[in-house]
Amino acid sequence: MYESPSEIANLTTTDKFDAALAIHLYKGGRLLQGSRIPFGIIFGGTDVNEDIKCEEKHRVMGAVLGEARFAVAFTMKMKELAAAEWPDAKTKIYVQTQGIKTTPSETFDWYRFLQNADIRTDTGSLHMFLLICGLRRVKDPLHLVDVFSDWHRKDPSVHLGIIGPAVDPLFTSEVKEKVKSAPGVHLLQEVPQDDLHAAMKRCFAVVNSSISEGMSAAILEAMDLDIPVLARNIPGNAAIIKHKETGLLFSNPQEFVVLSKSLMNDPIMKREIVTRARDYVKKHHSWESERKTYQKLVLRLQ
Repeated sequence: MYESPSEIANLTTTDKFDAALAIHLYKGGRLLQGSRIPFGIIFGGTDVNEDIKCEEKHRVMGAVLGEARFAVAFTMKMKELAAAEWPDAKTKIYVQTQGIKTTPSETFDWYRFLQNADIRTDTGSLHMFLLICGLRRVKDPLHLVDVFSDWHRKDPSVHLGIIGPAVDPLFTSEVKEKVKSAPGVHLLQEVPQDDLHAAMKRCFAVVNSSISEGMSAAILEAMDLDIPVLARNIPGNAAIIKHKETGLLFSNPQEFVVLSKSLMNDPIMKREIVTRARDYVKKHHSWESERKTYQKLVLRLQ
């Protein structure tokens, strides 16, 4: 809703705000530059991984970090990247992983969900792969489309569903065009989060094909819901997935198909991965400990 720091400044003045919390050092942070109220920052991922390469954004982010009372990185790696760029800010950067809580709907209609996507439900076996992402280039939802379509032609039981908000309208129309001519690949209608969690539970696997990622909530939610994850081998994904232990990491579309087939043919491996992944999420991504951290950090905004 807001385009400039002055608009945010007007808002915070008129509505008597005490403090602010921004997500993404550039997109959110730049709006708080020169803010009269204290604020904290949560790194998004693309800020530290991608925007850092642009000189102007780098300058703005350094200034914002200088003003922030604290900053939160999801991983130690992310903290180290930021601290290398802005050494003075090192002591104010805290590491707190994302806390995860899933709430699958009890009343979700899986068959209607499939019918809406023109996926036949009377064919016996169905292996539904779900790619959950905002439709924008950095998420690269088209990465697997060609190779998945070829696989679907040979094995009609496999389907890839892409679901998420149309963040970039121009890119979304590219995705729609591409999917039209790709049998076995479907652009699905967005659903509320509890329905999405229920849909994930009915899927064979959850997929992530991002070029760059901070910490994917969808991956962690899949782990929490006992669904195996196949993710592109990038730093943000490799930070939360140990290959063949808590999920599968692929480096190219062909490897994605090989790993997917191995998962389909080896239910014991699938069960072991799912069990270890759920244990990992419970241990390292508890929403209770996330809450405690933010309760402490917010006190720094007094």
